[in-house]
Amino acid sequence: MFALTFKWFFFATLLGVVVGIATTLFLKALDFALSWSRARDHYYFSLPVILLLTAVISRRLFPKADVESTDKAIEYIHQLKPIHPVSILKSFFLPILTISAGGSAGKEAPAADMGAGIGSIISAVFRLDAEDRRKLTICGVSAGFASVFGTPLAGALFGLEVLSVGNLLYDALLPAFVAGITANHVAVKLGAKAVFNPLKNIPVFNEIFFIKVALAGIFFGLCSLMLIAVMKILRKVRERFKHEELISLAAGIFLIVFSLLCSTRYLGLGMGTIVDAVNGKPFPWYTFPAKIVTTAITLNGGGCGGIVTPIFFIGATSGSWLAGILSADRSTFAALGLVSLLAGAAQTPLSASIMAMELFGAPIAPYAAIASILSFLVTGQRSIYPSQIIEIKKSKKNKSPAQSAKLVES
Repeated sequence: MFALTFKWFFFATLLGVVVGIATTLFLKALDFALSWSRARDHYYFSLPVILLLTAVISRRLFPKADVESTDKAIEYIHQLKPIHPVSILKSFFLPILTISAGGSAGKEAPAADMGAGIGSIISAVFRLDAEDRRKLTICGVSAGFASVFGTPLAGALFGLEVLSVGNLLYDALLPAFVAGITANHVAVKLGAKAVFNPLKNIPVFNEIFFIKVALAGIFFGLCSLMLIAVMKILRKVRERFKHEELISLAAGIFLIVFSLLCSTRYLGLGMGTIVDAVNGKPFPWYTFPAKIVTTAITLNGGGCGGIVTPIFFIGATSGSWLAGILSADRSTFAALGLVSLLAGAAQTPLSASIMAMELFGAPIAPYAAIASILSFLVTGQRSIYPSQIIEIKKSKKNKSPAQSAKLVES
């Protein structure tokens, strides 16, 4: 037992160090690209060309190296398949192109995908068997997620929870937490900075406030369903349309027109808007549906990047708007929305609840847990990740695990 524990402590620490360095390099490169592009007027006019370029590189150049999304990494982990090293390079550069040009995508998937690829490479170097490679690849996802958001505990748990709803891999808990904590520590030492600070004025518990939090959890679950449905519809359109290059060009043109008519707020990462919402700034009702549209168009139009950062945008702005309706504290409800959308859309209520504490402080924990669990329940058997496996049924109407081994979006 001691030898086994030492083995995984060693591999998880090594993985965490490498992933922490890789994540920091990615974040610094992304910051540089964003600074360069945002210094130019109408930077998003390049979107049709960039989406076309990323789509061609992604699907035509080394097509077997196709782990460029968290969903694809989940698929490879379930199938015990090794990840091609070229996938790491694609995961590094293609999201930078997409996001800096204005594509609505997130920065967590590149880090998680690189982490998965690095875990697969370390497994090959040390000639680990398929099951050990699977475990180390999972730890790579955890390390990437933990280091990119500065949430070592939530990130570590996310890598385990997102694979299979209701079947947490306890044998991977220790290496996942070691890898996540190590990667985050290395990233912080190399200059990665926390985005959020603990909230200062969280309301004191009372019955009325508790009811508002419960209503918010249900609302965030409905917002999660909206995001999942839009992503599913556009994914089916993309799969049925044979001319992928035309789809990329059309997606880029749509985003340009949308930005000219509405705002550039819905392009890119949107971290400024997320921070504003958490700091109490009000946002109108159409802010989060607009972000859903630009995100779905980007990711189904050839763009590369994550979905979690847009989920944070959608959750924070929807929480801010709902707070105005319920006469509640905007900062608190924006924070609740940020984590509850993640819980509902990604089917990860535990890591979302822990993330709330790591990002916003311990006092928000009970409210975040209630809102996240309700959002998780409202979404039923649906997920933003089609490759995610469900092991439980949330109601009698849902199919049992024996009837459905794979999570079905319908």
